[in-house]
Amino acid sequence: MSTPPLKAVTLTHVRYQKGDRLGYFLAWVSLVPVFITLGGFVSHFIFRRELQGMFFFLGLVVSQFINEFIKTSVQQARPETCFLLETCDSHGWPSSHSQFMFFFAVYLTLLTYKGIGLWGTKNKWVMTFWPWSLAILTMFSRVYLGYHTIAQVFAGAILGMFVGAVWFWVVNSVFSAYFLAIEESAFGRKFYIKDTSHIPNVLKFEYDNARAARKNMASKSN
Repeated sequence: MSTPPLKAVTLTHVRYQKGDRLGYFLAWVSLVPVFITLGGFVSHFIFRRELQGMFFFLGLVVSQFINEFIKTSVQQARPETCFLLETCDSHGWPSSHSQFMFFFAVYLTLLTYKGIGLWGTKNKWVMTFWPWSLAILTMFSRVYLGYHTIAQVFAGAILGMFVGAVWFWVVNSVFSAYFLAIEESAFGRKFYIKDTSHIPNVLKFEYDNARAARKNMASKSN
């Protein structure tokens, strides 16, 4: 009885040419969506539990489902390098990495310029520069490493920007009307779900309140 062929888990399975320093760097860049999901949104839910962040993540999940549906429907092959990368059994159009990153960049930019987020207005350029830089680098990495063609990453980027903009509108024009109800629900109170959309600078607000609470406790103990 023959042993069935083995298949790698591709979530963090990124290959590059041995000795290629740029390829090594871009291989790590290619993992940015994984870092954002596991390190960013998981830690966000554990420590912050803000509704905007939760719906942000939900939009990324919806975007990836759309990506998989299109890939399965179109069934466009990856470039010939897929044989070396062992990815020929999956489809390439549109690139899910590009779609993820450009959705992320568009949504975060819109959040920032609407005044929703952790930072004040003076830091808007920071919050818009780094996600777009990472998105472009990720798109380039997928072509450089041989996982996608140029057309596939651009298709992912365009689709990601479109879905990100539409999802932002849906969340902040439709779903946001239910944020207060979610916050005040039994579920929201049990798990400390909150909406901070109305606070311009959440970091400063929490910092000021934490200091005030500490001073209040100190005055009571005296």
